[in-house]
Amino acid sequence: MPTYDYECGACKHKWELFQSIKAEPEKKCPECKKKKARRLIGAGAGLIFKGSGFYLTDYRSKSYKDAAKADKSASESASSKSDSGTKSDGGASKSSDSSGSKSASKE
Repeated sequence: MPTYDYECGACKHKWELFQSIKAEPEKKCPECKKKKARRLIGAGAGLIFKGSGFYLTDYRSKSYKDAAKADKSASESASSKSDSGTKSDGGASKSSDSSGSKSASKE
């Protein structure tokens, strides 16, 4: 729910009111009690996306980002060692599978 700015036309009192978008604009001034209040056009507020979702990483602390980089580099070096052994095995199994399917399709 947004916060709206109001101004009284009679006493020039200004105030903010937190209300629903669907709510009708306030007419009565809380200061002089006259029905001369009008809603002002405001500049709005900046949006901050916090919590789970797309913008979660935009608000991480520097120490968290540094720790994540260190963890990522450690996991990449460990995975590159294990990938080098599996790459040669994966290539051999693919070539034998493809040659077997080619001979089967020729028959």
